[in-house]
Amino acid sequence: MDIHATLPPKGRDLRLDFFRGIANWAIFLDHIPDNAVNWITTRNYGFSDAADLFVFISGYTASFVYAKMMLERGFIVGATRLFKRVWQLYVAHVILFVIYIAAIGYVAQRYNDVEIINEFNVAGLVENPIQTLTQGLLLRFKPLNLDVLPLYIVLMGFFPPVLWMMLRRPDLTMIGSLLLYFAARQFGWNFQAYPDGTWYFNPFCWQLLFMFGAWFALGGATESRSIIKSPVLLYFGVAYLVFALVMTMAARFPDFAALLPQWLDDAFIPNDKTNLAPYRVLHFVIIAFLVTRFVSKDWRGLEWRIFQPLIKCGQQSLAVFCVGVFLSFVGHFALTMSYGSLWAQIGVSVAGIFAMTVVAYYISWSKKQDKPLPKPAAAAAPGAVRPPEATKAIPERVDS
Repeated sequence: MDIHATLPPKGRDLRLDFFRGIANWAIFLDHIPDNAVNWITTRNYGFSDAADLFVFISGYTASFVYAKMMLERGFIVGATRLFKRVWQLYVAHVILFVIYIAAIGYVAQRYNDVEIINEFNVAGLVENPIQTLTQGLLLRFKPLNLDVLPLYIVLMGFFPPVLWMMLRRPDLTMIGSLLLYFAARQFGWNFQAYPDGTWYFNPFCWQLLFMFGAWFALGGATESRSIIKSPVLLYFGVAYLVFALVMTMAARFPDFAALLPQWLDDAFIPNDKTNLAPYRVLHFVIIAFLVTRFVSKDWRGLEWRIFQPLIKCGQQSLAVFCVGVFLSFVGHFALTMSYGSLWAQIGVSVAGIFAMTVVAYYISWSKKQDKPLPKPAAAAAPGAVRPPEATKAIPERVDS
């Protein structure tokens, strides 16, 4: 089949790094319970949140990084590079899994806090450690807040044949993703969790946002340009975002919810995150279209110094995400020990974001040290013109 997808223009899109950095910071803040600072995150003002953004950007970056490789070097090479990334994600998850449960176990033993074991869903390790650890390696057992990486691993693991199809029939592939989404919601499809229940992020449903990101990168944004620029989308989008704000506030404040019709409460409260409710998808799609409309790739604000920590955290997303998940537990425990005053909440939040940023800058610096130093240029003869190839910058690799 012929290639019908359109690859994004060359060059790094700092918008992806910027918003992925926002997603990492927000996930860290949202994972700390009873933290007033997480009121600045988007989950409090609409149906979608940082998880939706993270999955969408993951699909977007995976598509344009590996699509080009697949087109230039063939399906086998592209697929093996994708599986290499899956292995990196899996190793990161296993390391985080072990450190996370070790930290929880140490805190429970050191402070004789049995409840924290139940709160973070690691009680099975005490009762049946071998089988629980085995199920953890199989991605079926997940302590609290360790749900996103397994979802990412599964989506990337099934992506090679999907990307092959997306390059040739992007619209048809996107329709197939929609059909799978609605079928999963209709028939209750989900992965089984251990020891019981199902995955918190249903992969059959959440693949829709991942695929939407891939489709958007491979020509969907171009196809949707007339819709994105449409005044109708602007007015409807703003109205829908206001409606989502009202319903989210109603979910946060029962007295306010009592003022609304019961049928409206039943339709939107609680927000169905596990199966990615359609109103949640629509909320995110509208945000994606509006951001694309008003924030261009060459927006000069992305070069402002104040945004550089966010962009750096987005560029080193995997490490920053793992550190953020672990620090969210540390922050939760610190607030528990300090009685959770407002100043303690602010201090824990700022310290955690600072630590994540330091990790991002260190890894970026460390990667540069692994590269060989450029060889000194040979002395040119007087009047000689340096060839233009020698002045080209080496593009930085995009972390998918």
